[in-house]
Amino acid sequence: MVAIKNSLPRRRFDVVIVGAGGSGMRASLQLARAGLSVCVLSKVFPTRSHTVAAQGGIGASLGNMSEDNWEWHFYDTIKGSDWLGDQDAIEFMCREAPNAVYELEHMGMPFDRNADGTIYQRPFGGHTANHGEKPVQRACAAADRTGHALLHTLYQQNVASKTQFFVEWMALDLIRDADGDVLGVTALEMETGDVYILEGKTTLFATGGAGRIFAATTNAFINTGDGLGMAARAGFALQDMEFWQFHPTGVAGAGVLITEGVRGEGGILRNADGERFMERYAPVYKDLAPRDFVSRSMGQEIIEGRGVGPNKDHILLDLSHIGAETIKKRLPSIREIAIRFANVDPIKEPIPVVPTIHYQMGGIPTNVHGQVVGTSKGHKDPVNGFYAVGECSCVSVHGANRLGTNSLLDLVVFGRAAGNHIIRHVKEIKEHKPLPADAADFALSRLDRLEKSSSGEYTQTVAGDIRSTMQQHAGVFRTEKLMAEGVSKIKEVAERVNHVHLKDKSKVFNTARVEALELANMIEVARATMVSAEARKESRGAHAPSEHKQRDDENWLRHTLWHSEGDRLDYKPVQLQPLTVATVPPKPRIF
Repeated sequence: MVAIKNSLPRRRFDVVIVGAGGSGMRASLQLARAGLSVCVLSKVFPTRSHTVAAQGGIGASLGNMSEDNWEWHFYDTIKGSDWLGDQDAIEFMCREAPNAVYELEHMGMPFDRNADGTIYQRPFGGHTANHGEKPVQRACAAADRTGHALLHTLYQQNVASKTQFFVEWMALDLIRDADGDVLGVTALEMETGDVYILEGKTTLFATGGAGRIFAATTNAFINTGDGLGMAARAGFALQDMEFWQFHPTGVAGAGVLITEGVRGEGGILRNADGERFMERYAPVYKDLAPRDFVSRSMGQEIIEGRGVGPNKDHILLDLSHIGAETIKKRLPSIREIAIRFANVDPIKEPIPVVPTIHYQMGGIPTNVHGQVVGTSKGHKDPVNGFYAVGECSCVSVHGANRLGTNSLLDLVVFGRAAGNHIIRHVKEIKEHKPLPADAADFALSRLDRLEKSSSGEYTQTVAGDIRSTMQQHAGVFRTEKLMAEGVSKIKEVAERVNHVHLKDKSKVFNTARVEALELANMIEVARATMVSAEARKESRGAHAPSEHKQRDDENWLRHTLWHSEGDRLDYKPVQLQPLTVATVPPKPRIF
């Protein structure tokens, strides 16, 4: 074995998983049950991962409340993605959905029940019967705490399977050898400030999203794009980063999520005139149109002066007609959120809401097995020893706009698929590959620069400028001028990231050090988003520049690949061929 120049304590596992949310724990459960040694790193206690904030449901064509089948779910997901989703991956997810939900049920996940004992399902935006004919009830729900129930269920199962959790650890950088294979990560133990090398025959990223690069977001403070930043620094491309979903209903002024399940239960969006305005924009789907469409419709109402409040800057979400009993039974957390963050009781008063950054459709490109793809040889070639699942990955099932409930489904379907593929792969590997002599050098040099800094900017000042720049230049409404200015501004901020000053040099639970390390990840995601968005000259899903009103399938039916070195862009075709059924050809989206 090659001697490591910078000797660090090392731990060896069959699989190193970074991230303990729904996808990370679904994968780790599969692996632990197979008898592999697994470690799961998490910046927070696993049940505090952001999956806990998902509210409305997990999509699956069970047909418990209305007629349904997986092909309708497949069609809705393609249409929702504005035809940027890969149809082979979408078919895989939608076919696996019912089994994934039944597995969770058998693990003990406390879904709401119908009178006959079957799982309760509510309607959700963009989910329809018979290819758009009428809304369908497909969201399997545990009141309005579905993500909370899922996360606790998976954690309990992992504890029973003796998965090893490294709680309050932060991964710093990937370790790659001369062949380009991934051999593990360097990681910081927050409690001591010590750095370790965690070797794995396989490394899996399940690090979640990066919504904290925006000023107004439903995302937790931990969502700083760590997996994407590490992948970008290691030379991997990030895919489709121009597409960010604005959830239509974040609490105005607070950003806290109000689930789409509210509209699934019958909630109505109203403007300052009390009008149910979505009937004008989407005569069939109304308030249950896909999220990108509803967000732009709300924005249009505000721009045209029909917004609510002294500044006419938000919309009202009316639940009062649903009835107190239904609200208390099906939406108890939403009522609590409305009272705490908006000072209104939705049984009596509407909730003030505004479109808020919620989800990234892009990420680290992968195949349906969770393998990271995109080497120098080609876009489909898998990287040895490297997997990614969940929001940090881009398989791509969400394309340009994700349907509600498909995020939790994505987590469990591809977390399980990656686990199964890793089991087959790891059993063929007898020993760990030797680490390169400079395995930890890059991560240690980044830490060393912070430790030796004697002057520079405060981390959160720079982070604040990232957020304000992204909010202003990559929001719901985009123009070529705004995006071009955003590219210039974010590149200026990127220079400042290299010169932040760490005033507190202590080691034990130094949150300032963690924030400085997170900043390095945030800027990679912000650059990827801004550069990718400025280059795409069309409107598709969540990306809608005012100069390009229409989707351009002739020139832009393709995935964006952003490379950190030189902000270089590359492209690859969308996979329009499903696995077993006929292609759904692109056509205009009407609702």
